[in-house]
Amino acid sequence: MPKRLIVSDVSKSFTMHLRGGVVLPVIGRADFSLESGKCFVLGGPSGAGKSSILKMLYGNYACNSGQILVVTDNGMIDLVTAKPREILRIRKETIGYVSQFLSVVPRVSTMDIVSEPLIERGYFRDDAHARASALLEHLNLPRYLWDLPPATFSGGEQQRVNIARGFITDHPILLLDEPTASLDAANREVVISLIEQKKRSGVALLGIFHDEEVRSRVADQIIDVSAFAPQATVA
Repeated sequence: MPKRLIVSDVSKSFTMHLRGGVVLPVIGRADFSLESGKCFVLGGPSGAGKSSILKMLYGNYACNSGQILVVTDNGMIDLVTAKPREILRIRKETIGYVSQFLSVVPRVSTMDIVSEPLIERGYFRDDAHARASALLEHLNLPRYLWDLPPATFSGGEQQRVNIARGFITDHPILLLDEPTASLDAANREVVISLIEQKKRSGVALLGIFHDEEVRSRVADQIIDVSAFAPQATVA
């Protein structure tokens, strides 16, 4: 399978300016790649840097060193040196992200939140709403909630809205941060089926799954993040 993303010698640390300049190392010399049609899973103990890796791949965190090479329609681009406008375009066209928590927008309906990524990509509103409806129904979110803002939904209901929004597009790379954390058994099965559909369509996925059963069922390969552990230093 062709590689969609290559992480090479990537490191990340945070400088604690209020603690005398102590440098808190998070990731040191991370090396791995993602392939089309496979789901790779970040493994390792809590605090090993799994979420930091996802945030670097999405451009939320800057890297201290190394390369994150992404295959796009415009060729190979290094996220480490990419300009903000390039990163925004990559998010729109190449890398999707399902975060652990839904960023609730006041007074915006669930239907509009889920369909928005398609409308931004040029879909007609009716077509975007049709695809959103199919996903929300598949995720067992009651229809009477679709026209309501999700601010007062339960954690599991908000997570299903989040999943529908993240899975609705056809990004060739999809990052998943604990997508099943707040779900019951039935809806975990739905998410597993959605991941399998993405794999069959050739999407390269990278996720964090603390649920051992889910992890074992979706993972084609587990990347041990503890192997990238750096040493602490003082600035």
